[in-house]
Amino acid sequence: MDVFKEYGRFYDIFYSDKDYEEECDFLEEIFKRYAPFKPRTILDGGCGTGGHVIPLAKRGYDMTGVDVSGEMICLARENAVKMGVKPKFNVMDLRELELDKKFDVCISMFSVIGYITDNKDLSKTLQNIRNCLKKGALFIFDFWYGPSVLSLRPTARIKNSEKKGIRVIRFSEPTMDTFHHICKVNYYWIVTKENLVVYKGKEKHAVRFYFPEEIKHYLEESGFQLLRFCPFLDLNTQPSEKTWNVTAIAQAV
Repeated sequence: MDVFKEYGRFYDIFYSDKDYEEECDFLEEIFKRYAPFKPRTILDGGCGTGGHVIPLAKRGYDMTGVDVSGEMICLARENAVKMGVKPKFNVMDLRELELDKKFDVCISMFSVIGYITDNKDLSKTLQNIRNCLKKGALFIFDFWYGPSVLSLRPTARIKNSEKKGIRVIRFSEPTMDTFHHICKVNYYWIVTKENLVVYKGKEKHAVRFYFPEEIKHYLEESGFQLLRFCPFLDLNTQPSEKTWNVTAIAQAV
């Protein structure tokens, strides 16, 4: 299900504080440390509006982005044109991913894997990604770290962002399903322009949080070797119970 359909047009405004260039620096540092060959072709699974695809394309990589949301892909194409790059984009569910190309790297950022809450779907997704990768290729993704989620517990929050006179306000109310390792979040959105409300909506997201051994198990089952876990944007330390967002680095075998 496309949980981003309604507010896709406001997505880039809401996340305008996200530093994609820094995140791409982090990815390139992973390439340098762990890739057995210099990556050229990169698949972005769950690419959204192209936040990682476009800066990586500008850095010279041959980029392909896929996302289940047609609206997100339309925005990604528009953003790419504005930035003068020509990556490839496809509307595609990772559970049905099938491409006639083998890649040097697959990235899946911003907790995309967390939206795959069913075990069979997770296995299928990882197998599909493996089928799109060359032997030795890297698979890099981030996820909500189970020990931290249970330690810190999610709380109700309000976040607002503004760009070019448009303000996006989001209220989030989480509930925990610890038995199934899922955090269910009710989101309420208000968008204003020149102090007038132009959009109001609500959505329900279910995000799975993962534990190290289960991630390792599903990766190995799907033809990957886990290389390491690290806190998001920090290759030099280990995750702790205070590390909500963790990066997994794996290699296709």
